[in-house]
Amino acid sequence: EETGLIIPIGEWVLRTACEQGNRWIRRGFAEIRLAVNVSVRQMNSDNFFSTVEEILVETGFPAAQLELEITESTLQRVEHSRELLGRLKTLGLRISIDDFGTGYSSLSLLKHLPIDRIKIDRSFVRDLPHDANDVGITDAILALANSLDLELIAEGVETAAQQAFLVARGCQEAQGFLFWKPLDVTEMDALIDAGMGGTSN
Repeated sequence: EETGLIIPIGEWVLRTACEQGNRWIRRGFAEIRLAVNVSVRQMNSDNFFSTVEEILVETGFPAAQLELEITESTLQRVEHSRELLGRLKTLGLRISIDDFGTGYSSLSLLKHLPIDRIKIDRSFVRDLPHDANDVGITDAILALANSLDLELIAEGVETAAQQAFLVARGCQEAQGFLFWKPLDVTEMDALIDAGMGGTSN
């Protein structure tokens, strides 16, 4: 990040992810959603939009199935956030805010920026449903997402109790060790070959 090396690395990550996503689509997983994290340094680069556009054209990965994950701090530090995100949206891709609730951004960002999804940070999920503060914060984020018609996903779900709490409050998507551990491509392919990867989320 400090040296700028994140820019070529980020480009490689996005291109590699799109290429791999295409391979999974060809294997029958046509409805996959591919999420790729983007750093503030990438978004601040003059050619970020053209890089994303070129990679989508080169790889042929469906833009509608690509989701760029940014953080609240990224939005704070990128002065041209609204214009850049608006241009990215014209490509047909989706934008999500990762680790939501851990930054210091104004909630007006959600009102004025073309955001599709927010992801509740794992720090608020970890002690659910027993910590009253985390319950209150999670309820507030859920209400906010609902009122602004934003999709919502909870990160770091590790127990059935956490899952039950979130489902009862209307959170329909989650990720975490409760569902599966992180896998590299080889392990994921093996999971697909075993017939276990087609329905989980």
